Amino acid sequence: MTRTFTRDDTRRIAAILAEAAQVEVMPRFRRLTAGAVHTKSSPRDLVTDADEAAERFITTKLAKLYPGAIMVGEEASARNPALLNMLVDADLAFLIDPIDGTRNFVAGLPLFGMMVAVCHRGDVLAGVIYDPVAHDWAMAVRGDGAWSESADGTQTPLKVAQPAPPHDMDGMISTGFLPEPLRSTVNGNLAALGATASLRCAAHEYRLAVSGHCHVMLYNKLDPWDHAAGWLLHREAGGFSAHFDASPYKPTHRTGGLLYAPDVGSWHATRRALMGEDFPPL
Repeated sequence: MTRTFTRDDTRRIAAILAEAAQVEVMPRFRRLTAGAVHTKSSPRDLVTDADEAAERFITTKLAKLYPGAIMVGEEASARNPALLNMLVDADLAFLIDPIDGTRNFVAGLPLFGMMVAVCHRGDVLAGVIYDPVAHDWAMAVRGDGAWSESADGTQTPLKVAQPAPPHDMDGMISTGFLPEPLRSTVNGNLAALGATASLRCAAHEYRLAVSGHCHVMLYNKLDPWDHAAGWLLHREAGGFSAHFDASPYKPTHRTGGLLYAPDVGSWHATRRALMGEDFPPL
């Protein structure tokens, strides 16, 4: 069976994210009590009552719209990692990140987002990234482009930045999860790019890239709810991405790193600039 997902379908998901933000997320922003924040795998890996409540809200709404679909939420997967194995064969699955940038949310920094990706047998069909502070969305449908949409319905096509030499490119670079010696290699080569930063929020980093406001992104920790929606947005906005060994990404892949650039040529130039000529071999 071939699955299709339309722009109207995608907007229905967008509306659910906005409703979840209004009901469960924004009322808790800058109002979290100490007991509402918990750690998961490390002191930097946080979850809040808002994450949990928003994921329940989104999951319930999506399940009513799409009975029988597989729901793979970040927090549910933390409790039951076997959920991730269902992505490969699921005719319809939703990857849900209820709050991306939870550390920023906990700190009271208005730099967090909400993401959903729609998958069919491991392929991404659609993606939505919602900014609950600005109340607007970035959306993509496979084969039908990427666009931003404001609360009044105004739509703007999304397009990645023009290719440039590495020294003229801005990058959103996350090296904290890179293994050694690659971490030291990349950190030592960051000056090869024009500027680098990390927002501690993939949702906003993807939105920067797909709207042409940065050129390069690099990640190594590949939890699918963090990347599937943004990967499709970047692809539909005209960009190129691949694992560090140049193989294509799928949301079922959790290793291999991800490097994004405006096109194939600038991808290879960036990879050489950050990782050197011989690691890993192409």
